[in-house]
Amino acid sequence: MFSTPTCSSIGLPASSRMRVRMPFEPGARVGPYEITAPIGAGGMGEVYRARDTRLDRTVAIKVLKGALVTDAESRQRFEQEARAIAALNDPHICTIHDVGRDRDFEYLVLEYLEGETLADRLSRAPDLAIGETLDIAIQIAEALHHAHRAGIAHRDLKPGNVMLVRRAGPSGAPDVKLLDFGLAARTAAVSPEADASLDATTGASLVVTRAPTSAVTGGFSGTIPYMAPEQLNGDPGDHRADIFSFGCVLYEMLAGRKAFDGATPLTVIAAITSTEPPATTRLQPPQPILEHVMRRCLEKDRERRWQNMGDVAGELRWVRDRPAHAAAPPVPKPSRIPWIVALAAVTLATALAIAGWTVRGRAAAAPQSALRFELATSPTDDPSVALSPDGTQLAFVANQNHVPMIWLRSFDAIESRVLNGTEGASFPFWSPDGRSIGFFAADTLKRIDVAGGMPLAVVAAPNARGGTWNTDGVILFSAGVTAPIVRVSARGGDLQNVTQVNTGSGPAHRLPQFLPDGKRFLFTSALGSETNGVYLGSLDKTPPVRVLPGDVGGRFAPPDRLLTIRQGALQAYSFDPDTGKVQGEPVIVAQGFVGGSATSGIATSSTGVLAYRAVTLQRRQLVWVNRQGTAERAIGEPTADFLSAPELSADERSVAVFSQRTGDNEVWAIELARNLASRITRGPPTSSHPLWDPDGQHVVFFSRRFGGGPTRQAVVGGQVEPLFPHADSGQPLSWTLDRHYLLVRRANEKTGFDLVALSTQGDPEVVVSQPPGDETEGQFSPDGSWVALVSNQGGQPEVFVQSFPTAKTRKQVSTSGGTQVRWSADGREVFYIAPDGKMMAVSLGSSGAALDPKLPTPLFQTHLATGTNVLGMKPQYAVSRDGRFLLNTAVETASAPIVVSFNWMKKPQK
Repeated sequence: MFSTPTCSSIGLPASSRMRVRMPFEPGARVGPYEITAPIGAGGMGEVYRARDTRLDRTVAIKVLKGALVTDAESRQRFEQEARAIAALNDPHICTIHDVGRDRDFEYLVLEYLEGETLADRLSRAPDLAIGETLDIAIQIAEALHHAHRAGIAHRDLKPGNVMLVRRAGPSGAPDVKLLDFGLAARTAAVSPEADASLDATTGASLVVTRAPTSAVTGGFSGTIPYMAPEQLNGDPGDHRADIFSFGCVLYEMLAGRKAFDGATPLTVIAAITSTEPPATTRLQPPQPILEHVMRRCLEKDRERRWQNMGDVAGELRWVRDRPAHAAAPPVPKPSRIPWIVALAAVTLATALAIAGWTVRGRAAAAPQSALRFELATSPTDDPSVALSPDGTQLAFVANQNHVPMIWLRSFDAIESRVLNGTEGASFPFWSPDGRSIGFFAADTLKRIDVAGGMPLAVVAAPNARGGTWNTDGVILFSAGVTAPIVRVSARGGDLQNVTQVNTGSGPAHRLPQFLPDGKRFLFTSALGSETNGVYLGSLDKTPPVRVLPGDVGGRFAPPDRLLTIRQGALQAYSFDPDTGKVQGEPVIVAQGFVGGSATSGIATSSTGVLAYRAVTLQRRQLVWVNRQGTAERAIGEPTADFLSAPELSADERSVAVFSQRTGDNEVWAIELARNLASRITRGPPTSSHPLWDPDGQHVVFFSRRFGGGPTRQAVVGGQVEPLFPHADSGQPLSWTLDRHYLLVRRANEKTGFDLVALSTQGDPEVVVSQPPGDETEGQFSPDGSWVALVSNQGGQPEVFVQSFPTAKTRKQVSTSGGTQVRWSADGREVFYIAPDGKMMAVSLGSSGAALDPKLPTPLFQTHLATGTNVLGMKPQYAVSRDGRFLLNTAVETASAPIVVSFNWMKKPQK
């Protein structure tokens, strides 16, 4: 009946264990410890079973890795945990054996235990016998009393942090071990002797952790159903918060259910702050003295609670040792609310808490406190967040080992868990039943069940910009950078356009969101200047109607708010979803939003929860690396100007880029030797997809100045002019060196995006590739006789090489997906980026007149720019004549936290 977690199952809910990809394989060494098996992972660290090679004993190792080591908050919490555990020496608190640093990570070495958590035990069999309950509760109380005497409050006591360890002797109540002191705080000064012991135990690699202060406001840490009222009000809490949490745990053991529960975090908070849990009627015979001890732990006013866990432990021992007296009637407490009244209060408070969200046109509910907390994540360049429809879970994008992944956070848990198989994910969105998440990765729309399993591919979706899912199983998503909203079944199938671009609603439709009727939807129109704004569309293809001009975001917050971003501020309008009309002036909810990418960083739920990540700017830097991936020289310092699409000049002294240095999307040239940047184009409209003209004096780029097509301008001065007389001729991708043909990507209503070669000498255009599906990229070989291209005709993007101008020969050269294709200077190799981010090289041999590509060879791991300005049609690297690579590298840095807000619609009190 027992599993085998350890005291280092710190912060790991049972549902997350053994379901994460671990970076250390069995046999790997961490200091003097040999990894034997993974145990699990959470948002802070990874946990392994290991063997101490010096003492030949089994231990548990908890590792804080990667960028979290340099993140001050993450490292502080990790160090806090080490120092808290090391300061304690109690049989009911897990033992720390060692701390250390190995390569780029910190680690803790902890006692390895055989057993299960109290949460697992209650889930398996909630009907604990009264004797077993008392034995467990007394051990927890004694451990907390010891910690409090040492000046340490746990601050996250819950059943998941109580380990039940099987005893070696006759069967009986298990031994208790308290876990996870990651949120522990100093509550009082400790003795000099304790400090000296602490310093000797933790070692020189860890610094002193300061106690939280009241100067930090606006958020809280912990697990909501077990948090004391003062913590929910922003007070960090002292040891008496642990006493309240202990009361919650004791109640759960006695009653077989949580003391405070609800459908949403808001209703749980309302219950904690304003109601009493029902009587524990499961106990037979009744235990009134035990009920009294437990309920005094649950006093809302901490001054009225038990003030000392030693007293609580003593009372519980008295009840255990005198069962006959335990059933005697207690002295009545005048202040105690009868349980039937408390039950009614729970129902009433819950109804009041949700009335303001679910009933439109009725009188407002009693004022509720506006509550918010911040959720720190590992670094990310993608601000995307998505709330489950019931507001109890948050999906977000953050890095794991430099790779974007979807993470899931339940608001009744302290840790987030990663969803395996979501590498490279962006723009997550929930199914209406809250069981699945849709997202985009590897130019594909995918879906994954949150309960487990690998993702399923739905349909090819290059460069998508957001999705939404209705109860009929219809998914809408933005089909590209400049594309309409399309629909597809959640089971897959053909795409159908729902909107049309360049027909009055702008060239780029993004971030669709179904309204409650599941037929109409909001979306944002971008890149059009006069047409930008929030629009209301419909599945019946009724022409969209603009709801708000200029604003971006367009997120509906039930029952009657519309959230948008204007000038960096998140603002809320009154909005009627039936008529699609906005009323009155907006109210500012938050500020600090930067760039168009911020529009994906807003999420709402049907229960009135709001989540957002305000500032998440990817920092990028051009770096020269050799064929082994070793950095040789960086160009300037990392910046957040959304540098993109580098193209080397013929003399390799300059690089043309797509950048937002001045706030507008423009083409710039950077002199590599001196890192001097000069602006070439001046918008609006946006200029993108820069290429050097083979004459070396001009650049060619995509612009809508003349209807949408390749546009030419001298590097120094000169007029902007269309390269071809016909409008909408496509997006420029590559030249032949003789300047005869320009390869463009052009939309086709029947075949999607195709590759076409346009002649600068008046010859007929050449259709290079026009299969079903989309051609996303293309590059001419140095001699102009071949085209390397990316096509998703088989369901995922793959790299092909095809003869030009005739298409007699066409061969696939990638084997498991590939994008961002380039040629070597001699034309003997093709480079591309694999789905896992590795730079791949394919040697192109020949057998007679036939092309003979070899198997792809991985060269090195890249961390190229993603997100804003990375349009998916141009590589984020260039290749020099001597075989080096100029990479547009994403520099990983700490990210802004996600803010989660409850009752945010509450009007300010006068």
